[in-house]
Amino acid sequence: MPTNDTIDNTHSKVESVSAKVEAAKQTLFNQRDDINNPHTSDTDGEEETHFGYKTVNKAEKQARVADVFTSVAKKYDIMNDLMSFGIHRLWKRYAISLSGVRSGQHVLDIAGGTGDLAKVFSREVGRNGHVVLSDINAAMLEVGRERLINAGCNNVDFVLANAETLAPFDDESFDLVTISFGLRNVTDKDAALKAMYRVLKPGGRLLILEFSKPVFEPLSKAYDLYSFTALPLMGKIIANDSESYKYLAESIRMHPDQQTLKQMMQQAGFENCDYHNLTAGIVAVHRGFKA
Repeated sequence: MPTNDTIDNTHSKVESVSAKVEAAKQTLFNQRDDINNPHTSDTDGEEETHFGYKTVNKAEKQARVADVFTSVAKKYDIMNDLMSFGIHRLWKRYAISLSGVRSGQHVLDIAGGTGDLAKVFSREVGRNGHVVLSDINAAMLEVGRERLINAGCNNVDFVLANAETLAPFDDESFDLVTISFGLRNVTDKDAALKAMYRVLKPGGRLLILEFSKPVFEPLSKAYDLYSFTALPLMGKIIANDSESYKYLAESIRMHPDQQTLKQMMQQAGFENCDYHNLTAGIVAVHRGFKA
């Protein structure tokens, strides 16, 4: 029969192991993080924004988006392949072709999730270059971290960061900033674009790969039908989560169209802004430069 001393020692060992596990979790990512919500009842009062088609207080949106991506993180890649019939890989390849990335450069991939772009950039910048994969969601970032470490990408850091401030990063510290299928989930897109401008070096470029507005009306109607019927159904079957994929479909419809986003980039300070429609405008790549 165990004595009180034995029980106490066992409890101490369990607590010690738990403390070590917790400490290991805390060192998974660069701890210069900025995951605090810049929108609170003090800063924004009752000001509202959209969460898909719903209207919510600004202070609520970050947590709601976090719940969506925590839910879908482990099935994110397979769902991307299914939802886009694999075409998302071609979209990303085209965006990378516009990046102009070179050996020795520094790249920031915002909302980089599972690391599709960061993995390629890691190879392109080489051992003298550096890539930062950032995301506001720890579950998504952990998936990307595991994937890239397994791929031998040893010139990549993983940083929890809020796209609206990018507070962990110094001014003028990156040659290239990218955000792929993440901008539409940001509460204050104008603030995010200004933060991206801040961290870019003079002469650096921003690339935004995002769902946009189809330019062919018959395709637009078929796309809507697919988005609001097939996507939630696939989400239910594959990820046991239809609501998150319903939100994703709605968030695409609420995102600014091509010309509006271009104007927002210009207002943030970017020059020579342009965009390239892919798959008849279902997706667009926006590009801008810092003088």
